[in-house]
Amino acid sequence: MWLGSIFLVVALGCGEAENSNSSVSTPSATVDIGSTIGTVDGQPIGSKSFAMMASRKRPADNKALSIDERKEVFDDLVIEELLYQKALAKGLDKDPKVKKVMVNALLREEVYGSVKNGDFTDAELKAYFEEHKSDFTVPAKVQLSRILIKVTDARPEAEAEAKAQRLYGQLRSDIGKFSELAKEHSEDPYKRRGGDVGYVPASGKPGLDSAIVEKAFEMKVETLSEPFKTSDGYNIIYVPAKREAQERSFDKLKGSVLRKVKSERIKQMYDQYTGNLKSGAQVSIDEAALQAVEVKTAPRPMMGMPGGMGLGGMTPKTGK
Repeated sequence: MWLGSIFLVVALGCGEAENSNSSVSTPSATVDIGSTIGTVDGQPIGSKSFAMMASRKRPADNKALSIDERKEVFDDLVIEELLYQKALAKGLDKDPKVKKVMVNALLREEVYGSVKNGDFTDAELKAYFEEHKSDFTVPAKVQLSRILIKVTDARPEAEAEAKAQRLYGQLRSDIGKFSELAKEHSEDPYKRRGGDVGYVPASGKPGLDSAIVEKAFEMKVETLSEPFKTSDGYNIIYVPAKREAQERSFDKLKGSVLRKVKSERIKQMYDQYTGNLKSGAQVSIDEAALQAVEVKTAPRPMMGMPGGMGLGGMTPKTGK
């Protein structure tokens, strides 16, 4: 069988995984494997895992599995059990990736899987919507394009300002040149897009100075700013369009409200569950050793809770 299946079985605590093809029994196993239909090296093969794997095998007569076909399925389970035991013997259950799968499986069983969509009434969802209506309002946004001329050691402030003023003069004569001039002269990440930053809410955008956003919201549509200085350098911005804030009805957003409420419920249960685990654990830390570990920043750090519970209201797949 497949090593991926072995990892899944390991992840489910040396027991029969609800979604796997394996049956494993150890002294610590608590999963119901059904009736024992055979053993391998003293480990029972359960009827539940057999039935699950057998359901995926098409009978030769298209009616029912023969005894020989059933033995083939049983043999697959035997091989998988032997591979699993070999993986345990090699310590593969200590692999960080396997540990992560085990954590995810535990949380799905103990926390996430216990929260169902049907747990929340329409009245509860509507009350939450009314109390948090601003969370479901599409904020006002401004579309802006930007040209940035940086102040550097090689280009002092006076020189940067003079260049920005020259570009501003060209744009006042022909605003249609904005994209062309931005691609040629701008020194920010949006130069390849002709300076187009896109639509930005008042709360801002990562990597964009808040003074840029504030200035854009103050401007009228289809107007050009004079060069102004921020911490990055001298900026010229153009505002092609604006969008007003939009309030939407509960009926249109019921699904979003449900996901939000469900996410918060799961977060509360996660905090309580992990808090209880930690309160009963003995934890020690060597701060010197901790500080000495070399850490390379990941390009996209993982955020949120283990098991698929991330930030921004994302929840794992649970029952409906």
